[in-house]
Amino acid sequence: MTMVVLILGLVVDGGRQLAAQQEAEAIAQRAARSGVDASAAGELLGRVDHAAADRAASRVLAESGVPGATLAAAGRLRVTTSVQKPTVFLSVIGIGTVTGTGEAEARLLPARP
Repeated sequence: MTMVVLILGLVVDGGRQLAAQQEAEAIAQRAARSGVDASAAGELLGRVDHAAADRAASRVLAESGVPGATLAAAGRLRVTTSVQKPTVFLSVIGIGTVTGTGEAEARLLPARP
């Protein structure tokens, strides 16, 4: 019986971990896109607004309720996120949550010839 619960736990909670990973990736990508959009006006003027990109990406993370970090520097924006999901079966053996992490990086500078 213990083996059945463990196998079910690996299948079901493994799926929950995969879902957490996909959610974290999607939120990181959405935050990076938002940061790029926020810095676009500065690019038209020939400069990059790293602060606007960082604020916009951080706002997406806050609105999503997902912990993460943003770093806008040297013409790039990097976003990392982490999503936790409660387990269904593995909590029986003391594993209460599974975590998925996501990363996205975007270029804030237009390509130069």
